[in-house]
Amino acid sequence: MNLLHIFATNVTLYRKKGNLSQEKLAELAGLHRTYISSVEREKRNISIDNIQAIAEALEVEPYKLFIERDEENVF
Repeated sequence: MNLLHIFATNVTLYRKKGNLSQEKLAELAGLHRTYISSVEREKRNISIDNIQAIAEALEVEPYKLFIERDEENVF
């Protein structure tokens, strides 16, 4: 289990489910668009504060961003 991969995948899935661009998600979370991009590409280790900011912007509980999903059970 790779938590960085799971987190990045879930951020992307929830962002797309909410019809949000990376730019809009970044704005809602108070972060830069390139930061969101690097999180989704698994290029960044992320702080707890930023996990919370992204979860709030996506309107999900933070723990849901760490649930491993298979392709058949996306949500």
